[in-house]
Amino acid sequence: MDSKDKDFYQAKADVLKALAHPTRLWMTEKLADGECCVRDFVELTDFDFSTVSKHLSVLKRAGIVDDEKRGKQVFYRLKVPCILNFMQCVEAVLRDRLDHQITMLK
Repeated sequence: MDSKDKDFYQAKADVLKALAHPTRLWMTEKLADGECCVRDFVELTDFDFSTVSKHLSVLKRAGIVDDEKRGKQVFYRLKVPCILNFMQCVEAVLRDRLDHQITMLK
């Protein structure tokens, strides 16, 4: 693997790292229903504004979400909705793993 390949795979890993937190995964899937502001996420969780904003900043730096300021509120939306296809693939892996475990128990 040359340095160009390493940089490319590092960039991919950075996106996956941004998603590698349960709250950020949930936020990403929630944004599939449409844009949300920080207040929406605060109301749906037990987190404060600061924590929600930090999670959204990680997703934004990774290029997963985009934001738009409207007055005092910042609204977030999925920048690349196809990221949800990856989530479906992860769920397929989980189902397959569960099926295998059930088969082993029989």
